[in-house]
Formats: sequence, C-alpha cells, structure tokens
Amino acid sequence: MKLSMFSASAMALTLGLLATHPASAQVVTNAAQAESGTYDVEPGHTQVDFSVLHFGFTNYSGVFSNVSGTLNLDTKNPAASKLSVTIPVDSVQTTSSKLDEELKGDQWFDSAKFPKATFESTSVHLTGHNEAVVTGNLTLHGVTKPETLKVRFIGAGVNPMDKKYTTGFEATGTIKRSDFGVKMYVPYVGDDVRLHIAGAFERQG
Repeated sequence: MKLSMFSASAMALTLGLLATHPASAQVVTNAAQAESGTYDVEPGHTQVDFSVLHFGFTNYSGVFSNVSGTLNLDTKNPAASKLSVTIPVDSVQTTSSKLDEELKGDQWFDSAKFPKATFESTSVHLTGHNEAVVTGNLTLHGVTKPETLKVRFIGAGVNPMDKKYTTGFEATGTIKRSDFGVKMYVPYVGDDVRLHIAGAFERQG
C-alpha cells in the first residue's frame, strides 16, 4: 500500500512538472521551422569531444568546454548562415589530471602560447532537410587550415528552464593533428583526431 501511494505521488509530481514545463510541445525537429536570427553559444551545454587511437589499444577521449561564439542562422537561405566559435585550449580535460597538464604543455597544445582554437565557417551546404556540410577555417596551435564538419540539426524551441529560445546541433569531423604541428608520439598515438561536437545556441534580441 505504501508503495502504491508513493508511486501515485511520483506520478502526480511528474505530470505536474510536465504541465509546468511542456518542453516537448515547444521543440521543433525540422530545421526549416527553427527561428532565424543571431545566436550566442550557450557554453554550459556545448561540448567539443575528441578521440585518438592510443597505441593501437583504445580510442582515448577528452573534451573541451567553455566554448564561446556566434551563429547567424538563416533558415530560409541556409547557405547564408555563418558560424564563429572560440575554444579555450586550457579547458582540455580527460580522465587523467596528469595528462590534462601534459596536453596543455609546449609538446602538445602549448596553451600558454596558443590559448585559443577558433573555427570560422566559409560555406554551408545542405545535404538533407536536417543535415549540412559546413566548411571553415580551423586555427589550432598557431596554424590555420580549412576543415569540414558534418552537421545535423537536433531541435529548437524555448528552453523551459530559462525561457530562452535555443537551437541545438551535432557535428562530427576528423582532422590530422600533425597538420597543425601537434606531432607528439605520432604514429603511436593516432594522428587522426575524431571530433564530436554538441552545440547549443541561444537567440539574442
């Protein structure tokens, strides 16, 4: 009986929260229905994950955080959209604090000399109603090279917590770290760096 009363209370609480924050009713999953405008990166829910093959044994991962930047989203003419992001290199984090400090050092990212990585889009090409290929200039470790990301629209709507209109994307890509002068332990630690990016953006104005 106590369990039933607890379950009923939990159900009532859940329904009450859903009524107060009807997130699913606010979110659109078709990119064409998202609102155009100028967006800022929402750093609390934006992550840049990377992974490399570690001595042929495992795919070892890490993450950059505290990303900043802007997205000028034009859903009527997606090719006119523009993306600019900045990543603080010293935000790098793995499961090893010792490795974190090593990666910040001058044999790897050298964050004291090159504190930021940036990506500036140069073209957006739709490949599906929710997919696009975004090409841009990536600057890392003092080197700038063109790179391409595959981007997928996740959803857009009013965030029920802070009431801000938010849109989210997922992006993937692969770069060669040696192209940017980060050559430590290549080829024992993989040269190919696989990127997985969760990007959240809040509309301004």
